[in-house]
Amino acid sequence: MSSFLNKFTNFFKQYTQAFWVANTVEMFERMAYYMFFIVITLYLSQVMGFSDIESGMIAGLFSGSLYLLPTFAGAYADKIGFRKSMLVAFSLLSLGYFGLAVLPTLLESSGLVQYGRETVFTGLRESSMKWTIVPVLILIIIGGAFIKSIISGTVAKETTSETRAKGFSLFYMMVNIGSFSGKLIVEPLRRSLGSEGLVYLNYFSAVITFLALIVVFFLYKSTQHAGQGKTFREIGRGLMGVLTNKRLVILTLIMSGFWMVYYQLYATMPKYVLRMAGPDSTPAWYANINPLIVVLLVNFVTNLMRKRSAMTSMGVGMLLMPISALVMATGNMMDNTILGINSIAFMMVVGIGIQALAETFISPRYLEYFSLQAPKGDEGLYLGFSHINSFLASVLGFSLSGTLLEKYCPDPTLFANHTEWMAAATHAHYIWFYFAAIGMISAIALFIFSAVSKEKEPVLQQA
Repeated sequence: MSSFLNKFTNFFKQYTQAFWVANTVEMFERMAYYMFFIVITLYLSQVMGFSDIESGMIAGLFSGSLYLLPTFAGAYADKIGFRKSMLVAFSLLSLGYFGLAVLPTLLESSGLVQYGRETVFTGLRESSMKWTIVPVLILIIIGGAFIKSIISGTVAKETTSETRAKGFSLFYMMVNIGSFSGKLIVEPLRRSLGSEGLVYLNYFSAVITFLALIVVFFLYKSTQHAGQGKTFREIGRGLMGVLTNKRLVILTLIMSGFWMVYYQLYATMPKYVLRMAGPDSTPAWYANINPLIVVLLVNFVTNLMRKRSAMTSMGVGMLLMPISALVMATGNMMDNTILGINSIAFMMVVGIGIQALAETFISPRYLEYFSLQAPKGDEGLYLGFSHINSFLASVLGFSLSGTLLEKYCPDPTLFANHTEWMAAATHAHYIWFYFAAIGMISAIALFIFSAVSKEKEPVLQQA
Protein backbone atom coordinates (compact mmCIF):
# COMPACT_ATOMS: atom_id res chain seq x y z
CA MET A 1 0.00 0.00 0.00
CA SER A 2 2.82 2.37 0.92
CA SER A 3 4.51 1.70 -2.43
CA PHE A 4 1.28 2.44 -4.29
CA LEU A 5 0.78 5.71 -2.39
CA ASN A 6 4.34 6.78 -3.16
CA LYS A 7 3.86 6.10 -6.86
CA PHE A 8 0.54 7.95 -6.78
CA THR A 9 2.13 10.94 -5.03
CA ASN A 10 5.11 11.00 -7.38
CA PHE A 11 2.80 10.89 -10.37
CA PHE A 12 1.01 14.05 -9.20
CA LYS A 13 4.29 15.77 -8.39
CA GLN A 14 5.38 15.44 -12.02
CA TYR A 15 3.06 18.36 -12.75
CA THR A 16 2.49 21.74 -11.12
CA GLN A 17 -0.51 22.91 -9.11
CA ALA A 18 -1.48 25.19 -11.99
CA PHE A 19 -1.58 22.16 -14.32
CA TRP A 20 -3.95 20.23 -12.06
CA VAL A 21 -6.18 23.23 -11.30
CA ALA A 22 -6.45 24.05 -15.00
CA ASN A 23 -7.40 20.49 -15.87
CA THR A 24 -9.96 20.35 -13.05
CA VAL A 25 -11.78 23.50 -14.17
CA GLU A 26 -11.56 22.25 -17.75
CA MET A 27 -13.51 19.20 -16.58
CA PHE A 28 -16.13 21.51 -14.99
CA GLU A 29 -16.39 23.62 -18.13
CA ARG A 30 -16.80 20.59 -20.38
CA MET A 31 -19.43 19.17 -18.05
CA ALA A 32 -21.46 22.38 -18.30
CA TYR A 33 -20.92 22.73 -22.04
CA TYR A 34 -21.83 19.20 -23.11
CA MET A 35 -24.86 19.17 -20.84
CA PHE A 36 -26.26 21.87 -23.13
CA PHE A 37 -24.51 21.04 -26.40
CA ILE A 38 -25.79 17.45 -26.68
CA VAL A 39 -29.34 18.86 -26.86
CA ILE A 40 -28.61 22.20 -28.53
CA THR A 41 -30.58 21.41 -31.70
CA LEU A 42 -33.46 20.01 -29.60
CA TYR A 43 -33.41 23.16 -27.45
CA LEU A 44 -33.42 25.42 -30.50
CA SER A 45 -36.25 23.52 -32.20
CA GLN A 46 -38.47 22.33 -29.33
CA VAL A 47 -37.99 25.24 -26.94
CA MET A 48 -37.18 28.23 -29.15
CA GLY A 49 -39.21 27.20 -32.22
CA PHE A 50 -36.48 27.16 -34.91
CA SER A 51 -36.71 24.83 -37.92
CA ASP A 52 -34.18 22.04 -38.53
CA ILE A 53 -32.24 24.19 -41.01
CA GLU A 54 -32.32 27.27 -38.74
CA SER A 55 -31.30 25.29 -35.65
CA GLY A 56 -28.49 23.63 -37.62
CA MET A 57 -27.15 26.98 -38.80
CA ILE A 58 -27.35 28.58 -35.35
CA ALA A 59 -25.79 25.58 -33.61
CA GLY A 60 -23.05 25.45 -36.25
CA LEU A 61 -22.20 29.13 -35.86
CA PHE A 62 -22.31 28.78 -32.07
CA SER A 63 -19.99 25.77 -32.05
CA GLY A 64 -17.82 27.14 -34.83
CA SER A 65 -17.30 30.49 -33.13
CA LEU A 66 -16.08 28.68 -30.04
CA TYR A 67 -13.28 27.31 -32.20
CA LEU A 68 -12.58 30.39 -34.34
CA LEU A 69 -12.21 32.95 -31.55
CA PRO A 70 -9.54 31.07 -29.55
CA THR A 71 -7.06 32.19 -32.21
CA PHE A 72 -7.56 35.75 -30.95
CA ALA A 73 -8.50 34.97 -27.36
CA GLY A 74 -5.34 32.92 -26.98
CA ALA A 75 -3.19 35.84 -28.12
CA TYR A 76 -4.95 38.19 -25.72
CA ALA A 77 -4.64 35.66 -22.90
CA ASP A 78 -0.87 35.53 -23.51
CA LYS A 79 -0.89 39.32 -22.99
CA ILE A 80 -3.07 39.75 -19.86
CA GLY A 81 -2.25 36.43 -18.18
CA PHE A 82 -4.10 33.14 -18.02
CA ARG A 83 -5.50 33.65 -14.52
CA LYS A 84 -7.27 36.91 -15.40
CA SER A 85 -8.52 35.37 -18.62
CA MET A 86 -10.00 32.38 -16.78
CA LEU A 87 -11.80 34.63 -14.31
CA VAL A 88 -13.37 36.58 -17.18
CA ALA A 89 -14.22 33.38 -19.05
CA PHE A 90 -16.01 31.62 -16.22
CA SER A 91 -17.91 34.79 -15.29
CA LEU A 92 -19.27 35.06 -18.85
CA LEU A 93 -20.08 31.36 -19.00
CA SER A 94 -22.04 31.50 -15.74
CA LEU A 95 -24.10 34.45 -17.00
CA GLY A 96 -24.66 32.79 -20.38
CA TYR A 97 -25.95 29.47 -19.06
CA PHE A 98 -28.14 31.27 -16.55
CA GLY A 99 -29.56 33.26 -19.47
CA LEU A 100 -30.43 30.06 -21.37
CA ALA A 101 -32.34 28.87 -18.30
CA VAL A 102 -34.40 32.02 -17.72
CA LEU A 103 -34.98 33.19 -21.31
CA PRO A 104 -37.76 30.67 -22.18
CA THR A 105 -39.62 31.65 -19.02
CA LEU A 106 -39.42 35.31 -20.01
CA LEU A 107 -40.77 34.40 -23.46
CA GLU A 108 -43.47 32.03 -22.21
CA SER A 109 -46.23 34.50 -23.03
CA SER A 110 -45.28 34.15 -26.72
CA GLY A 111 -47.18 30.86 -26.92
CA LEU A 112 -46.58 27.88 -24.68
CA VAL A 113 -48.69 24.91 -25.84
CA GLN A 114 -48.94 21.23 -24.93
CA TYR A 115 -49.08 18.20 -27.22
CA GLY A 116 -48.32 14.59 -26.47
CA ARG A 117 -45.55 14.22 -23.88
CA GLU A 118 -43.68 17.32 -24.99
CA THR A 119 -44.01 20.92 -23.83
CA VAL A 120 -43.05 23.16 -26.71
CA PHE A 121 -42.90 26.93 -27.17
CA THR A 122 -44.42 26.61 -30.65
CA GLY A 123 -45.67 30.18 -30.64
CA LEU A 124 -42.10 31.33 -31.11
CA ARG A 125 -41.89 29.71 -34.55
CA GLU A 126 -43.55 32.72 -36.11
CA SER A 127 -42.11 35.31 -33.73
CA SER A 128 -38.90 37.32 -34.07
CA MET A 129 -38.58 37.14 -30.27
CA LYS A 130 -36.87 33.77 -30.61
CA TRP A 131 -33.77 35.58 -31.89
CA THR A 132 -33.21 37.07 -28.43
CA ILE A 133 -31.23 33.91 -27.76
CA VAL A 134 -28.34 35.29 -29.87
CA PRO A 135 -26.81 37.68 -27.28
CA VAL A 136 -27.08 34.94 -24.64
CA LEU A 137 -25.17 32.52 -26.86
CA ILE A 138 -22.55 35.21 -27.53
CA LEU A 139 -21.71 35.33 -23.81
CA ILE A 140 -21.00 31.58 -23.87
CA ILE A 141 -19.03 31.90 -27.10
CA ILE A 142 -16.68 34.56 -25.72
CA GLY A 143 -16.18 32.75 -22.41
CA GLY A 144 -15.67 29.40 -24.10
CA ALA A 145 -13.21 30.86 -26.64
CA PHE A 146 -10.87 31.90 -23.83
CA ILE A 147 -11.08 28.49 -22.18
CA LYS A 148 -10.21 26.68 -25.43
CA SER A 149 -6.80 28.31 -25.65
CA ILE A 150 -6.07 28.97 -21.97
CA ILE A 151 -6.30 25.39 -20.72
CA SER A 152 -4.39 23.80 -23.57
CA GLY A 153 -1.88 26.66 -23.34
CA THR A 154 -1.44 25.95 -19.63
CA VAL A 155 -0.76 22.28 -20.38
CA ALA A 156 1.90 23.31 -22.91
CA LYS A 157 3.58 25.79 -20.55
CA GLU A 158 3.39 23.69 -17.38
CA THR A 159 4.98 20.59 -18.93
CA THR A 160 8.42 19.69 -20.22
CA SER A 161 9.40 17.91 -23.42
CA GLU A 162 9.42 14.65 -21.41
CA THR A 163 5.99 15.12 -19.81
CA ARG A 164 4.15 17.04 -22.56
CA ALA A 165 2.66 14.08 -24.45
CA LYS A 166 1.42 12.51 -21.21
CA GLY A 167 0.17 15.92 -20.09
CA PHE A 168 -1.99 16.34 -23.18
CA SER A 169 -3.26 12.80 -22.75
CA LEU A 170 -4.32 13.64 -19.17
CA PHE A 171 -5.88 16.86 -20.40
CA TYR A 172 -7.92 14.99 -22.99
CA MET A 173 -8.99 12.45 -20.38
CA MET A 174 -10.30 15.26 -18.13
CA VAL A 175 -12.18 16.74 -21.08
CA ASN A 176 -13.98 13.46 -21.61
CA ILE A 177 -14.70 12.89 -17.93
CA GLY A 178 -16.47 16.26 -17.97
CA SER A 179 -18.30 15.40 -21.17
CA PHE A 180 -19.48 12.05 -19.78
CA SER A 181 -20.63 13.54 -16.47
CA GLY A 182 -22.58 16.36 -18.08
CA LYS A 183 -24.51 14.09 -20.43
CA LEU A 184 -25.57 11.81 -17.57
CA ILE A 185 -27.79 14.58 -16.19
CA VAL A 186 -29.61 15.32 -19.44
CA GLU A 187 -31.78 12.25 -19.95
CA PRO A 188 -33.47 12.15 -16.51
CA LEU A 189 -34.51 15.78 -16.98
CA ARG A 190 -35.65 15.34 -20.58
CA ARG A 191 -37.58 12.14 -19.92
CA SER A 192 -39.33 13.45 -16.78
CA LEU A 193 -39.99 17.04 -17.88
CA GLY A 194 -39.94 16.93 -21.68
CA SER A 195 -38.77 20.14 -23.32
CA GLU A 196 -38.87 21.95 -19.99
CA GLY A 197 -36.04 19.64 -18.90
CA LEU A 198 -33.98 21.06 -21.78
CA VAL A 199 -34.44 24.46 -20.12
CA TYR A 200 -33.75 23.50 -16.51
CA LEU A 201 -30.48 21.70 -17.25
CA ASN A 202 -28.92 25.11 -17.94
CA TYR A 203 -29.23 25.98 -14.25
CA PHE A 204 -26.89 23.06 -13.58
CA SER A 205 -24.42 24.39 -16.16
CA ALA A 206 -24.51 27.85 -14.58
CA VAL A 207 -23.76 26.46 -11.12
CA ILE A 208 -20.88 24.29 -12.40
CA THR A 209 -19.15 27.17 -14.22
CA PHE A 210 -19.59 29.41 -11.17
CA LEU A 211 -17.90 26.72 -9.07
CA ALA A 212 -15.01 26.71 -11.57
CA LEU A 213 -14.77 30.48 -11.17
CA ILE A 214 -14.33 30.08 -7.41
CA VAL A 215 -11.68 27.36 -7.84
CA VAL A 216 -9.63 29.55 -10.20
CA PHE A 217 -9.92 32.58 -7.91
CA PHE A 218 -8.56 30.76 -4.86
CA LEU A 219 -6.27 28.04 -6.24
CA TYR A 220 -4.82 28.97 -9.66
CA LYS A 221 -1.25 30.23 -9.21
CA SER A 222 1.58 30.00 -11.70
CA THR A 223 4.86 31.77 -12.46
CA GLN A 224 4.80 30.63 -16.07
CA HIS A 225 2.27 33.09 -17.48
CA ALA A 226 1.53 36.06 -15.27
CA GLY A 227 1.07 38.04 -18.47
CA GLN A 228 3.45 38.31 -21.41
CA GLY A 229 2.64 41.93 -22.25
CA LYS A 230 2.62 41.49 -26.03
CA THR A 231 2.03 44.52 -28.20
CA PHE A 232 -0.60 44.33 -30.93
CA ARG A 233 2.22 44.28 -33.48
CA GLU A 234 3.70 41.20 -31.78
CA ILE A 235 0.29 39.55 -31.72
CA GLY A 236 -0.19 40.29 -35.41
CA ARG A 237 3.26 38.94 -36.21
CA GLY A 238 2.46 35.75 -34.32
CA LEU A 239 -0.81 35.29 -36.16
CA MET A 240 0.90 35.78 -39.51
CA GLY A 241 3.46 33.19 -38.50
CA VAL A 242 0.65 30.69 -38.01
CA LEU A 243 -1.26 31.59 -41.15
CA THR A 244 1.82 31.43 -43.37
CA ASN A 245 2.74 27.95 -42.17
CA LYS A 246 1.38 26.06 -45.16
CA ARG A 247 1.84 22.69 -43.49
CA LEU A 248 -0.39 23.64 -40.58
CA VAL A 249 -3.00 25.31 -42.77
CA ILE A 250 -3.32 22.30 -45.10
CA LEU A 251 -3.48 19.87 -42.18
CA THR A 252 -6.17 22.02 -40.57
CA LEU A 253 -8.31 21.85 -43.71
CA ILE A 254 -7.89 18.07 -44.00
CA MET A 255 -8.75 17.44 -40.36
CA SER A 256 -11.95 19.45 -40.78
CA GLY A 257 -13.41 16.39 -42.51
CA PHE A 258 -12.87 14.29 -39.41
CA TRP A 259 -14.68 16.81 -37.25
CA MET A 260 -17.56 17.18 -39.71
CA VAL A 261 -18.34 13.51 -39.18
CA TYR A 262 -17.69 13.70 -35.44
CA TYR A 263 -20.05 16.65 -34.89
CA GLN A 264 -23.00 14.66 -36.17
CA LEU A 265 -23.01 13.19 -32.67
CA TYR A 266 -24.56 16.54 -31.70
CA ALA A 267 -25.98 17.87 -34.97
CA THR A 268 -27.83 14.85 -36.38
CA MET A 269 -27.84 11.98 -33.88
CA PRO A 270 -30.25 13.32 -31.18
CA LYS A 271 -33.02 14.23 -33.63
CA TYR A 272 -32.38 11.18 -35.83
CA VAL A 273 -32.64 8.75 -32.91
CA LEU A 274 -35.68 10.36 -31.29
CA ARG A 275 -37.52 10.48 -34.61
CA MET A 276 -36.52 7.06 -35.93
CA ALA A 277 -36.19 4.96 -32.74
CA GLY A 278 -38.89 6.74 -30.73
CA PRO A 279 -39.18 9.33 -27.94
CA ASP A 280 -38.17 6.79 -25.30
CA SER A 281 -34.65 6.67 -26.76
CA THR A 282 -31.82 8.22 -24.75
CA PRO A 283 -29.50 10.03 -27.22
CA ALA A 284 -27.48 11.79 -24.51
CA TRP A 285 -26.59 8.43 -22.98
CA TYR A 286 -25.75 6.99 -26.39
CA ALA A 287 -23.42 9.94 -26.90
CA ASN A 288 -21.72 9.12 -23.60
CA ILE A 289 -20.23 6.02 -25.21
CA ASN A 290 -17.77 8.45 -26.83
CA PRO A 291 -16.17 10.01 -23.71
CA LEU A 292 -16.34 6.69 -21.84
CA ILE A 293 -14.24 4.91 -24.46
CA VAL A 294 -11.88 7.88 -24.80
CA VAL A 295 -11.25 8.01 -21.05
CA LEU A 296 -10.63 4.26 -20.91
CA LEU A 297 -8.41 4.02 -23.99
CA VAL A 298 -6.70 7.37 -24.67
CA ASN A 299 -3.66 6.66 -22.49
CA PHE A 300 -3.37 3.12 -23.84
CA VAL A 301 -3.53 4.30 -27.45
CA THR A 302 -1.10 7.16 -26.78
CA ASN A 303 1.43 4.72 -25.33
CA LEU A 304 0.76 2.22 -28.13
CA MET A 305 1.56 4.89 -30.75
CA ARG A 306 4.35 6.64 -28.83
CA LYS A 307 7.03 5.47 -31.30
CA ARG A 308 4.90 6.36 -34.30
CA SER A 309 4.68 9.78 -35.91
CA ALA A 310 1.66 12.01 -35.38
CA MET A 311 0.65 11.48 -39.02
CA THR A 312 0.62 7.71 -38.62
CA SER A 313 -1.53 7.88 -35.50
CA MET A 314 -3.95 10.36 -37.07
CA GLY A 315 -4.14 8.28 -40.24
CA VAL A 316 -5.41 5.25 -38.29
CA GLY A 317 -8.13 7.37 -36.72
CA MET A 318 -9.15 8.91 -40.03
CA LEU A 319 -9.73 5.49 -41.59
CA LEU A 320 -12.12 4.59 -38.77
CA MET A 321 -14.41 7.61 -39.27
CA PRO A 322 -16.14 6.63 -42.54
CA ILE A 323 -16.64 3.14 -41.11
CA SER A 324 -18.45 4.63 -38.12
CA ALA A 325 -20.87 6.56 -40.35
CA LEU A 326 -21.65 3.48 -42.44
CA VAL A 327 -22.36 1.48 -39.27
CA MET A 328 -24.79 4.18 -38.11
CA ALA A 329 -26.62 3.95 -41.43
CA THR A 330 -27.18 0.20 -41.20
CA GLY A 331 -29.56 0.48 -38.23
CA ASN A 332 -32.40 1.67 -40.46
CA MET A 333 -31.80 -1.17 -42.91
CA MET A 334 -32.02 -4.04 -40.40
CA ASP A 335 -34.71 -5.82 -38.42
CA ASN A 336 -36.44 -3.84 -35.70
CA THR A 337 -34.34 -5.20 -32.82
CA ILE A 338 -30.85 -6.56 -32.12
CA LEU A 339 -30.44 -8.39 -28.81
CA GLY A 340 -33.73 -6.89 -27.73
CA ILE A 341 -32.58 -3.32 -28.50
CA ASN A 342 -33.96 -1.14 -31.27
CA SER A 343 -31.67 -1.71 -34.26
CA ILE A 344 -31.27 2.00 -34.96
CA ALA A 345 -30.21 2.68 -31.37
CA PHE A 346 -27.95 -0.41 -31.28
CA MET A 347 -26.03 0.42 -34.44
CA MET A 348 -25.82 4.08 -33.41
CA VAL A 349 -24.07 3.04 -30.21
CA VAL A 350 -21.65 0.81 -32.16
CA GLY A 351 -20.89 3.64 -34.59
CA ILE A 352 -20.30 6.10 -31.75
CA GLY A 353 -17.89 3.61 -30.17
CA ILE A 354 -15.87 3.41 -33.40
CA GLN A 355 -15.77 7.23 -33.56
CA ALA A 356 -14.45 7.36 -30.01
CA LEU A 357 -11.67 4.93 -30.86
CA ALA A 358 -10.75 7.10 -33.84
CA GLU A 359 -10.63 10.14 -31.58
CA THR A 360 -8.06 8.54 -29.27
CA PHE A 361 -5.70 8.14 -32.22
CA ILE A 362 -6.22 11.68 -33.51
CA SER A 363 -6.90 14.39 -30.97
CA PRO A 364 -4.02 14.14 -28.44
CA ARG A 365 -1.45 13.84 -31.25
CA TYR A 366 -3.00 16.71 -33.18
CA LEU A 367 -2.73 19.03 -30.14
CA GLU A 368 0.79 17.84 -29.40
CA TYR A 369 1.80 18.47 -33.01
CA PHE A 370 0.57 22.07 -32.86
CA SER A 371 2.22 22.74 -29.49
CA LEU A 372 5.59 21.63 -30.91
CA GLN A 373 5.28 24.22 -33.68
CA ALA A 374 4.71 27.12 -31.26
CA PRO A 375 7.54 29.57 -30.46
CA LYS A 376 8.01 30.14 -26.72
CA GLY A 377 5.40 32.60 -25.47
CA ASP A 378 2.97 31.89 -28.32
CA GLU A 379 1.55 28.60 -27.02
CA GLY A 380 -1.91 30.06 -26.43
CA LEU A 381 -1.95 31.59 -29.90
CA TYR A 382 -0.90 28.45 -31.74
CA LEU A 383 -3.15 26.13 -29.76
CA GLY A 384 -6.01 28.55 -30.37
CA PHE A 385 -5.40 28.20 -34.09
CA SER A 386 -5.39 24.41 -33.76
CA HIS A 387 -9.16 24.55 -33.23
CA ILE A 388 -9.97 26.33 -36.51
CA ASN A 389 -10.58 22.95 -38.17
CA SER A 390 -13.46 22.56 -35.73
CA PHE A 391 -14.79 25.98 -36.74
CA LEU A 392 -14.99 24.92 -40.37
CA ALA A 393 -16.43 21.53 -39.44
CA SER A 394 -19.07 23.03 -37.16
CA VAL A 395 -20.37 25.61 -39.61
CA LEU A 396 -20.40 23.19 -42.56
CA GLY A 397 -21.36 20.05 -40.62
CA PHE A 398 -24.28 21.50 -38.66
CA SER A 399 -25.62 23.37 -41.70
CA LEU A 400 -25.45 20.22 -43.82
CA SER A 401 -27.10 18.27 -41.01
CA GLY A 402 -30.09 20.62 -40.89
CA THR A 403 -30.56 20.36 -44.64
CA LEU A 404 -30.26 16.56 -44.65
CA LEU A 405 -32.61 16.14 -41.69
CA GLU A 406 -35.26 18.25 -43.37
CA LYS A 407 -34.87 16.24 -46.60
CA TYR A 408 -34.58 12.67 -45.26
CA CYS A 409 -35.74 12.71 -41.61
CA PRO A 410 -38.08 15.69 -41.10
CA ASP A 411 -39.81 16.80 -37.89
CA PRO A 412 -42.84 14.47 -37.34
CA THR A 413 -44.91 17.33 -35.86
CA LEU A 414 -45.01 19.00 -39.28
CA PHE A 415 -47.07 16.13 -40.76
CA ALA A 416 -50.78 15.46 -40.51
CA ASN A 417 -50.27 11.84 -39.39
CA HIS A 418 -47.63 9.20 -38.73
CA THR A 419 -48.17 7.48 -42.09
CA GLU A 420 -47.25 10.62 -44.02
CA TRP A 421 -44.15 11.10 -41.90
CA MET A 422 -43.07 7.45 -42.38
CA ALA A 423 -43.23 7.91 -46.13
CA ALA A 424 -41.10 11.06 -45.89
CA ALA A 425 -38.48 9.37 -43.65
CA THR A 426 -38.09 6.10 -45.60
CA HIS A 427 -34.52 6.92 -46.61
CA ALA A 428 -33.42 8.61 -43.38
CA HIS A 429 -30.22 6.53 -43.30
CA TYR A 430 -29.00 8.28 -46.47
CA ILE A 431 -27.84 11.07 -44.15
CA TRP A 432 -24.99 8.89 -42.91
CA PHE A 433 -23.84 8.02 -46.42
CA TYR A 434 -23.03 11.69 -47.01
CA PHE A 435 -20.83 11.81 -43.92
CA ALA A 436 -19.18 8.48 -44.72
CA ALA A 437 -18.10 9.99 -48.05
CA ILE A 438 -16.72 13.10 -46.32
CA GLY A 439 -14.76 10.94 -43.88
CA MET A 440 -13.26 8.80 -46.64
CA ILE A 441 -12.20 11.80 -48.74
CA SER A 442 -10.50 13.33 -45.68
CA ALA A 443 -8.66 10.08 -44.87
CA ILE A 444 -7.34 9.82 -48.43
CA ALA A 445 -6.27 13.48 -48.34
CA LEU A 446 -4.32 12.93 -45.10
CA PHE A 447 -2.42 9.98 -46.54
CA ILE A 448 -1.54 11.98 -49.65
CA PHE A 449 -0.44 14.91 -47.48
CA SER A 450 1.75 12.65 -45.34
CA ALA A 451 3.33 11.00 -48.40
CA VAL A 452 4.06 14.30 -50.15
CA SER A 453 5.48 15.99 -47.07
CA LYS A 454 9.18 15.31 -46.56
CA GLU A 455 9.53 16.94 -43.16
CA LYS A 456 10.48 14.47 -40.46
CA GLU A 457 8.00 14.39 -37.62
CA PRO A 458 8.88 14.00 -33.95
CA VAL A 459 7.63 10.94 -32.12
CA LEU A 460 6.44 10.80 -28.53
CA GLN A 461 8.90 10.62 -25.69
CA GLN A 462 8.93 7.38 -23.73
CA ALA A 463 6.23 7.71 -21.05
